[in-house]
Amino acid sequence: MPTDVVMPQMGESIFEGTITKWLKKTGDAVQRDEPLFEISTDKVDAEIPSPVAGVLAEIRMPEGTTVQINTVVAVVAESETPEPSREPVQSAKSAETAAGPNAPAPRGAPQAQSAPPQVAQPGQGIDVVMPQMGESIFEGTITKWLKKAGDPVQKDEPLFEISTDKVDAEIPAPVSGVLTEIKIPEGSTVQINTVVAVIGGTPAVAQSDGSPTQQAPAQASPAEEARAAAPPSPASMTTPAEPAEPEPADLRPAIATGRIRSSPLVRRIAKENNLDLGRVTGTGSDGRITKDDILRYMAERGSASPAATKIAPQPPSKTPAAPQAPEGLVPLSRMRSIIAQRMVESARTIPHAYSIYKIDMTRIARLREREKKGFEQRNGVKLTYMPFIATAVAEALGKYTIVNASLEDGGIRYHQNVHLGIAVALEWGLIVPVVTKAEERSFVELARSIADLAGRARAKKLKPEEASGSTFTLTNPGVFGGEYGMPIINQPEAAILAIGGMHKEPVVLTDAEGNDTIAIRSMQQFCIGIDHRLIDGADAGKFMLDVQKTLETWDRAIG
Repeated sequence: MPTDVVMPQMGESIFEGTITKWLKKTGDAVQRDEPLFEISTDKVDAEIPSPVAGVLAEIRMPEGTTVQINTVVAVVAESETPEPSREPVQSAKSAETAAGPNAPAPRGAPQAQSAPPQVAQPGQGIDVVMPQMGESIFEGTITKWLKKAGDPVQKDEPLFEISTDKVDAEIPAPVSGVLTEIKIPEGSTVQINTVVAVIGGTPAVAQSDGSPTQQAPAQASPAEEARAAAPPSPASMTTPAEPAEPEPADLRPAIATGRIRSSPLVRRIAKENNLDLGRVTGTGSDGRITKDDILRYMAERGSASPAATKIAPQPPSKTPAAPQAPEGLVPLSRMRSIIAQRMVESARTIPHAYSIYKIDMTRIARLREREKKGFEQRNGVKLTYMPFIATAVAEALGKYTIVNASLEDGGIRYHQNVHLGIAVALEWGLIVPVVTKAEERSFVELARSIADLAGRARAKKLKPEEASGSTFTLTNPGVFGGEYGMPIINQPEAAILAIGGMHKEPVVLTDAEGNDTIAIRSMQQFCIGIDHRLIDGADAGKFMLDVQKTLETWDRAIG
């Protein structure tokens, strides 16, 4: 009888662990209580023994994967012939998705062992289930299917998009094969572990009345099965209306080795233009390839196809066509509905008060202009104004703890750490990823974390816990040209800071002897909104004067 090996709970407050090393490989004989694999949690590292004697028939979770407790990570069988799993494999992918596709492995964790890709064979259906995106999340809404029934899919290729009350995310295919059935349509909200689709198996075909029925599986030759298991060639994915033209040969050596970090949009552009992402230099966080990177690469080698031209920015001389506006009554998306609910609650509950401060950012603007190229080369992330502001805010919140506090059950909850929310505008709504323990991070760490969270928010790769638990929020309406904004507080926080646009203005400067001169300075307006039940105007003023002093007299290294 096969025996499931599960991720154990290593303590009351520990709910997940990372598999750092497999001490046995598939097919190895194991004895009961013999060390089988190593795990790492936020408390301990440990060796996990085999629960029974037998043969390690299957490893379900590769090294480097973070999974919830009680997740099946392997199967030990009494027979030496490994028994194929008949369980839906989405449970493994759910844990990987919950950890985030770009989540780094624990320190010292070895790289995952290479294994042949899982392929769903005809007649062998694999269930795709609604994953659990966090401990407190029990349902999700399917907002978009990225594939349709009959389409070939590759393992880890984005299959559908979901929306929860914490994040929007793309859910990848658990195996390679053909998407034979979509069971849950777009717009449906379903409980976790609900089967939403099937990969492989017997494809569904429509009867005359439109209802699906099962088609008898055809016997496939070994050659046909091999072709079905192989990834589709770029030519097979070209839209018939836009035939692909021969691409010029690229003689550059490959840049990236191992896992290439990129967004779904970048991967789509690469597919449509038959590009090797291994030859593209990524300028994003940790070498992530951005849309600008791949468009720049295509421009350099003159390989822009009609499909890519649609995505590339239009030249200034041409007026881009206005997007077609929707007509009639359009239902609110789940994210938009949640935003509406929380904004109404906040505006109705909190007596908001605002103060506006104009801060001279000239010193920082000059420093940024002088250092931005070298900073990006050294640290792999662009130098923006946000880490300067985040540094000043985190330090000031450590001094004026009431601004970092919350009202709770008739009392004041003083938070030990500064968990800094950074509002990110998305095409489909707004989300606030959180930089945890911002006060403990260096300037470079803040810059990297802000860029990484914003990038993954736009790519729908955030984990739910990365968008909750903030104690103070920064929002940046100035990026769209606004002088300043008067934002609504993100409950249960008690304050929020809006960053206005930066403009050069004539300013009166007074020297130590009282002489006045007029100079052109880079000025920026900051608006702090406070919960007046908890924070007085004087406290907000002292906090903002501290932020202003740090920014106007910036005198520290940035890394």
